[in-house]
Amino acid sequence: MKLSDPRLFRQYAYVDGKWTHGEGGREEPVFNPATGEVLGHIPLLETEQVNAAVDAAEAAFTQWRALRADERCERLLAWYDLLQANREDLATIMTLEQGKPMPDARGEVEYGASFVRWFAEEGKRTFGETIPSHIPNAALGTIKEPVGIAALITPWNFPLAMITRKAAAAMAAGCPVIVKPAHETPFSALALAELAERAGIPAGVFNVVLGEAAEVSKLLCYDDRVKALSFTGSTRVGRLLLEQCANTVKRVSLELGGNAPFIVGPDMDPKEAAYAAVAAKFQTAGQDCLAADRILVHESIHEAFVEHFAERMAALTVGNGLESEIDLGPLIHRQAVEKAAAVVDDAISKGATLVAGDQSQAPGENFFMPVLLTGVTHDMKIWHEESFAPVAGITAYADDDQVIEMANDTEYGLAAYIYTHDIRRIWKIMRALEFGMVAVNSVKMTGPPVPFGGVKHSGLGREGGVTGIDEYLETKYYCLGALGSVSGS
Repeated sequence: MKLSDPRLFRQYAYVDGKWTHGEGGREEPVFNPATGEVLGHIPLLETEQVNAAVDAAEAAFTQWRALRADERCERLLAWYDLLQANREDLATIMTLEQGKPMPDARGEVEYGASFVRWFAEEGKRTFGETIPSHIPNAALGTIKEPVGIAALITPWNFPLAMITRKAAAAMAAGCPVIVKPAHETPFSALALAELAERAGIPAGVFNVVLGEAAEVSKLLCYDDRVKALSFTGSTRVGRLLLEQCANTVKRVSLELGGNAPFIVGPDMDPKEAAYAAVAAKFQTAGQDCLAADRILVHESIHEAFVEHFAERMAALTVGNGLESEIDLGPLIHRQAVEKAAAVVDDAISKGATLVAGDQSQAPGENFFMPVLLTGVTHDMKIWHEESFAPVAGITAYADDDQVIEMANDTEYGLAAYIYTHDIRRIWKIMRALEFGMVAVNSVKMTGPPVPFGGVKHSGLGREGGVTGIDEYLETKYYCLGALGSVSGS
């Protein structure tokens, strides 16, 4: 691994400002999904070491919360500057462990850093309010206070940005954090810890624990000292974590699965819409909760749309993300490839047409060539499940009412796309869609000012925007009576 700063590549956990091996000697390898080579090893912490991380965060909480908001801001901005200064090394680490092409990895570093800057400033705007008093001789109001230790469980598809989006909000609010990254992509998290230390983030405020996922999450969920939990991942695991947090009544925010519809109106240029749909479907090789899973095209332009989609998809290059001009990297592991193949086989067995997707061209065992299916129906896995793969399914529809019903035919409700120039159609469909985020005539919809999150089984709460920091704050009400006054006088 060629890095300008080799110290950014760490093979330890990070607890209380110290780099930590597993006491039991347990460790596991981390693989490059593009080549199958071992990148390094990470320790699997024992119960006592995970508890030590909670101890450290608890000890750090008193002083961290006592800092003025502008003092916390200064430390976070120093962290931001270091992320920017080390963007190339961070992108290299990410591409090696996750597989995404280097331009995408650089973009994620920029995206992830932007949340640190956003929340550094937002921490200075956690305003309370003055309440007009209904009680004689009393002043009423509210203040915002940090909820306490926050546990952050993050996924492998965006191994840096999903941490900064959570951690920066929590830390700006005054909360220390314990990060549990995915085992597939731990090195991005550990590089963040190295840079946090250099930025002057005190020991115990930013911790990274590694271990068996089920064991570590259960410890963090059951520990009453951990007051908030934020998780990004599958709906299945989100439900389990929500149950485990119930006994300690934690503040829980969940960003779960997606099954985004991409709706194309009859007035659209089919080529313009098809090229946009390719971009929405194949970002991060389809391993993205915002990926367009169900592409719904008006029957009047369906044939032309499919032709342009296939043409644009055929131009995508698949390969090792370290190589130049690569559009799609590998899937995260072999199981993901097998799941993608099963989704395609299921659709074909139920009547879908395979337009393109020759897997014999795949450059390695963890690669999956882009697939285009037409005639997708609601009895197929691709309709109901989040494919998390470069598999596109297109379905024709007849009118607006039908496409609204089709789009909402899912337990998920994270994101949706609409492509049309008819303002009446935009307003009707946008309001009727049961999704937390709707992009109109745009593939890009996220960023620091955005309240990111879904409805239905796609999660609880929001990340980013002015509401993102609220996940880590409690509202305290106060009633200040006049000294010596008697109640009711």
